[in-house]
Amino acid sequence: MPHDDPNARPSPDALLEEANRERRGRHTIFLGAAPGVGKTFAMLEGAQARRREGVDLVVGVVETHGRVETAALLEGLERVPLRTVSYRGKAFEEMDLDAVLARRPRLVLVDELAHTNIPGSRHVKRWQDVEEILDAGIDVSSTLNVQHLESLNDVVERIAGIRVRETLPDSVLQKADEIELIDLPPQELIRRLADGKVYVPEQARRALDRFFSPGTLTALREMALRQAAERVDSQMLRYMRSHAIAGPWPTRERILVCIGHGPEAARLVRTAKRAAERRDAPWVALHVETHRSTSRREADKDAIAAALRLAEQLGGETAVVQGERVVDEILAFARGRNVSQIVVGRAGARRWTRGFLRSATADLLARAGRFDVLVVAAGDEAATAPATTEAMAWPAARDWPAYALATLIVAAATAFGALIDRWLPLPNVSVVYLVGVLLVAIRSGLAPSIYASVLSFLAFNFLFTEPRYTLAINDPQNILTVAFFLIAAVITSNLAARVRAQVEVARVSARRTANLYDFNRRVAAAASLDDVLWAVVHHVAASVDGRSLVLMPEEGRLVVKAGYPPEDTLDEKSMAAAQWAWDHGSPAGRGSTTLPAADWFFLPMRTGHGPVGVLGVQIRSGQPLLSPEQGRLIDTLASQAAVAVERTSLVGDIQKARLDAETERLRAALLSSLSHDLRTPLVSILGAATSLYTYDETLKPAQRLDLVQTIQDEAERLNRFVQNLLDMTRISSGALRPKADWVDLADVVGAAAERARRILRRHRLRLDLEPGLPLLRADPVLLEQVFFNLIDNACKYSPKDTTVTVWARRQDGRVVAEVCDRGRGIPEADRERVFDMFYRVQGGDGQAAGTGLGLAISRAIVEAHGGTIEARSGLHDAGTCIVIALPAEPPPTLPD
Repeated sequence: MPHDDPNARPSPDALLEEANRERRGRHTIFLGAAPGVGKTFAMLEGAQARRREGVDLVVGVVETHGRVETAALLEGLERVPLRTVSYRGKAFEEMDLDAVLARRPRLVLVDELAHTNIPGSRHVKRWQDVEEILDAGIDVSSTLNVQHLESLNDVVERIAGIRVRETLPDSVLQKADEIELIDLPPQELIRRLADGKVYVPEQARRALDRFFSPGTLTALREMALRQAAERVDSQMLRYMRSHAIAGPWPTRERILVCIGHGPEAARLVRTAKRAAERRDAPWVALHVETHRSTSRREADKDAIAAALRLAEQLGGETAVVQGERVVDEILAFARGRNVSQIVVGRAGARRWTRGFLRSATADLLARAGRFDVLVVAAGDEAATAPATTEAMAWPAARDWPAYALATLIVAAATAFGALIDRWLPLPNVSVVYLVGVLLVAIRSGLAPSIYASVLSFLAFNFLFTEPRYTLAINDPQNILTVAFFLIAAVITSNLAARVRAQVEVARVSARRTANLYDFNRRVAAAASLDDVLWAVVHHVAASVDGRSLVLMPEEGRLVVKAGYPPEDTLDEKSMAAAQWAWDHGSPAGRGSTTLPAADWFFLPMRTGHGPVGVLGVQIRSGQPLLSPEQGRLIDTLASQAAVAVERTSLVGDIQKARLDAETERLRAALLSSLSHDLRTPLVSILGAATSLYTYDETLKPAQRLDLVQTIQDEAERLNRFVQNLLDMTRISSGALRPKADWVDLADVVGAAAERARRILRRHRLRLDLEPGLPLLRADPVLLEQVFFNLIDNACKYSPKDTTVTVWARRQDGRVVAEVCDRGRGIPEADRERVFDMFYRVQGGDGQAAGTGLGLAISRAIVEAHGGTIEARSGLHDAGTCIVIALPAEPPPTLPD
């Protein structure tokens, strides 16, 4: 394919995009207008053809919905087993993403791209699973109905009266490498539905009444065709940019209207809108900013801003580019967008001073090439406009200081030139005036520098050329000198003024970039929602030199969440505009076409998940509307503010979900403990008491004693359970305060062993305490509770007739004690978690009864004494040892 421009080069961005696509897998989407058109059938037919070609492919997930023809096409295709997910007591099957990635085929078939995964899956949506597969370099073929696109959700609801719950972002379709449109005429699809090839009979009857009407299917079919056409169109544009094809390729009409300053800008926009409507074509309004933009009159700037807003209100796209060569920028933009027609304006007959605009239009006509150019004649408003130019308009009152400065600089140059001419003659004093003209151009711009050039020309001619003190020139050489001086002065002033304007443009751009960077830095540093909102309103107010506020929904209505300067309420008109902006997702209020009588301009703050709030802006009095630059800045700040607000919301949601999950786990553990550890001893007590009451006369003394002991043992067990709950309540409330005293560890362990005498009836207790252990500064009651809990725990998880060992030694200024059992042991991954409340290692059906509070209480008591507690494996990895280390303070001095 030959290029239009032999010097054209591929777009770097397009080449980078192509390189990124090569690293990813290729995504093919079978797009349909409605269920039943045959998307899955077409995907499986293509898969069977690829399998016969030798392509390694697997079925990730395919829903046949009971269709025999579809199920038959699955024969011979390798299927990755589905993963079973349990949710609310029911089992569901989902695609096993990890198994697909581990299998790593060339192609994966994934049906129903917009499907929502069961909670507990890695991703919320199936299209996110597909993105991970594509990032791994695996090709994917998937299916999608057009009603699942997020941007069409409300349109489908208005047409079909049904709210589609499962949606995906439009970007998924836009990033797809290929789209295959699967289409059926509405009558054919209705016939298939009636034959039971789409839904079962009962579902088919409901579908015919609501969704599968001829009108609805026709509308959905048109939307699917449009989506496919737009996707193919963007794919063609990407190909043209990556292959440096200048174009245009007239595959689809696109209209570009070039907006300049002046009253005819709005007329150009309306002309382009009518042309686009006749051709059913998209259109773009373009404005090129040059170094002259900063020196334009406020009326011209307002006209440009109004024309751009009018283009947005009429449904067009707007763009502003920077450059010095207007025609080059227009042609480059047109080639990049594959524009077919360019609309430009022509100045009226009385505007003879605007030769630049006429020459720019003529230059565009000469260089348009294959572009169609529509030149719109100037209207009455342009013909009757005052004849002014950008550079040499009559100076306004605010410009007089610049001209006064120019006069003073020329006077200073004259005085300095006179001194040089008197004391140090130079071949030409005009260089001094050139320096002065250059200073004026740098300081004040083009018009004052031209004024300084003419003034310098007159002063130089009057004072330094013969005959002096007259404007007459006798020597032809002086005539050339004066003429070339004037030409050099004008050129120098023009160049200096242009450099100054370019520097000013660069300064404005740098200020805009710094503004956005500062905003991002402030928002990123904000942790809470209030901090983010305060940063947003403060920065927006400073950017527009006005006032700003943010409204967010609360209990079904919008309320002011933050304002700068502080603002709590809005008047009725402004609140109505804010509510409209929130409800419709479009700007409203002052400067817009909706409720313009309001004092504020409101802009919705939207993210990919929907609106999060409304940003209100009120500029200072005397400036009725936002400038285009301010409008673009506020729009960018609103988008970034929405992302920041969503970030804080997501952080809060994650923390809340984590807290809810932890609360649910504790609640479930507590209920489980209460249901088991309260019910079991109560059942035993009730059973023994009932036996004593019913069979008292027939029971032998030994049997009666055994029942009484059962009642006592279970009552003590119930008492320990209640005591643990009370202790944990005290610990959680911070009421645990050790009453420290000097105690002997042997006495504490002995008291705990005595309390656990009944528990130890089926075990042997071995005490191995080093003689002469130092006294400990501790609460004897709490420390006894620790050792009792550990002995109780060891007996629960040790087999019958095994030994429980209590060992204590002095080590490195501390007293270290261990309570070891001979049970199955604690896995290394659970040795830290066993000290959490209600946590118990899963041990199967034979697991001993318990609340999961004993070790948690023990850790709290030990740490309150300044010690540590941890779980270790026993000797030769048999059993478990709970190791306690308590500080050994110097003992008190005892009297003789």
